[in-house]
Amino acid sequence: MKFLHNPPRFLFFTGKGGVGKTSVACAAAMELAERGRRVLLVSTDPASNIGQVFGLTIGNTVTPIVAIAGLSALEIDPEQAADAYRERIIAPVRGLLPERELASIAEGLSGSCTTEVASFDEFTNLLTDDSLLTTYDHIVFDTAPTGHTIRLLQLPGSWTEFLDAGKGDPSCLGPLSGLDKHKTVYAAAVAALADPARTRLVLVARAQASAVAEIDRTFGELEQIGILGGYVVINGVLPNQAGTEPIATAVRTREEAALSGIPARLAALPRDILELKAGNMVGVAALRTLFRPGADRADSQTRVDVPDAPLGAFVDELEPTGHGLILCMGKGGVGKTTIAAALAVALAQRGHAVHLTTTDPAAHLAATLHGSLPGLRVSRIDPEEAIREYRDHVMATKGKNLDDDGRAALAEDLLSPCTDEVAVFRQFSQAVHESRHEFVVVDTAPTGHTLLLLDATGAYHREIARQMGEGMAFVTPLMRLQDPALTKVLLVTLAETTPVLEAAGLQDDLVRAGIQPWGWVVNNSIAAAHPETPFLQARAANEAIQIDEVHARADRVAIVPLLADEPIGVDRLAALTARAPQTA
Repeated sequence: MKFLHNPPRFLFFTGKGGVGKTSVACAAAMELAERGRRVLLVSTDPASNIGQVFGLTIGNTVTPIVAIAGLSALEIDPEQAADAYRERIIAPVRGLLPERELASIAEGLSGSCTTEVASFDEFTNLLTDDSLLTTYDHIVFDTAPTGHTIRLLQLPGSWTEFLDAGKGDPSCLGPLSGLDKHKTVYAAAVAALADPARTRLVLVARAQASAVAEIDRTFGELEQIGILGGYVVINGVLPNQAGTEPIATAVRTREEAALSGIPARLAALPRDILELKAGNMVGVAALRTLFRPGADRADSQTRVDVPDAPLGAFVDELEPTGHGLILCMGKGGVGKTTIAAALAVALAQRGHAVHLTTTDPAAHLAATLHGSLPGLRVSRIDPEEAIREYRDHVMATKGKNLDDDGRAALAEDLLSPCTDEVAVFRQFSQAVHESRHEFVVVDTAPTGHTLLLLDATGAYHREIARQMGEGMAFVTPLMRLQDPALTKVLLVTLAETTPVLEAAGLQDDLVRAGIQPWGWVVNNSIAAAHPETPFLQARAANEAIQIDEVHARADRVAIVPLLADEPIGVDRLAALTARAPQTA
């Protein structure tokens, strides 16, 4: 593998969600450890699944991978990191301030902004901790899906600039002394990230146009913050043993088109291509095959039958209310955009007013829809636009009666990176409100972002409840999300181990927040396409196990087969939900 030739101390794997970053990072860490290196594998993803890949409980402490000498792993758990961060800030003033003030500080540190900063705080320590640098030869980062990765990697520079410019409003992040104490750590983290002798960026994609476009965007944004150079890994390319049946031929054609269209700046980087494997990348034995072509030859298989579960049946159930909020959630790369667009098109074609929107920073809706339809309105919650509108709103309201010094201080506070979540949340709340009068279909961000967004909603709910007091009538966005008559949450997944486990984890988190998922969608199912070759039948057999898992967890299940033609454009999207022919 080119990206493992003379590797520096730090390796970062990034790319669109669902492209196999975790598998590639885990296999790379194993490879380095088996060369005799001491390796720490780290996940900074709020929806981390390193433990799932190795079949171990890892968590927020360094854990040896017993099966691989020299390899340890660490998952930065956002909630644990936030708890530790809160305690570090509050502990020095406990006993010095009244309990009411301590409670107010704790309340100010209960939102998603604090969670992200706390995770980042641990992230920077890993880049600058001298004891780790002497203990390990390499630290391999399995970073979060692309949108979160960009935010995480931009934070070092952003926070350094923000702290250099002066302190902001403590109500936003709690006492900023918690950050000031580590100002030199942030600067050192920036230096480590920007030094190619210490850091290597590995851009992971599938041979798909959207995934390639995503790593190109990521590469450009990282260049802007001083992280230069990189290596490209194209993962999951269909091997020759998949045969020449129509589905395999169509997939290869799409892959070849995506690879031939790689942008020039990516084409200039060293590139490795990894074949799709017949089995799932879970367990040490499976990971050892990832970098070895043909290492998992498929034996003769038999046809796998899966239950008939058309997506159109979901539309039949959703339509009668005439309005409501439909949230498509799941791991990045599972096809939430396609499912959201297909449902929106179907409802619009049945005569309903539909607003299709996205909170995904990658925002692929326009490319998927590729057209317009009467009754269908399409929009995007653009993070940059939301931040700009939010800052303008705050300056026009809170800043209206301030003097010049006060307005300058407020403007500086709004430069804080944590402003992003608040700004996006305001627009999400508006979409929730609109669902009382029309269908609002939301193509949500990848799982990590979704959890942070829901946490922001929950923090807002708690704040309103605290301010209003008992006995006062009010309705918050979280209350509408918890209303099953108004909100239908669809968990979109692939019939693969990790996406199903992550969707199950998201379901558990939603239930704890008082939100019961309405149904699951298994997308791009090879099994539902009824393949003929042994390789694809082996993939289908693995899928059938996961489809059974989905049925065990879900009240409703729809299964969308892998298609020879990508579902782009109104007509093909409509075909995904076409009513089945009526029989006598």
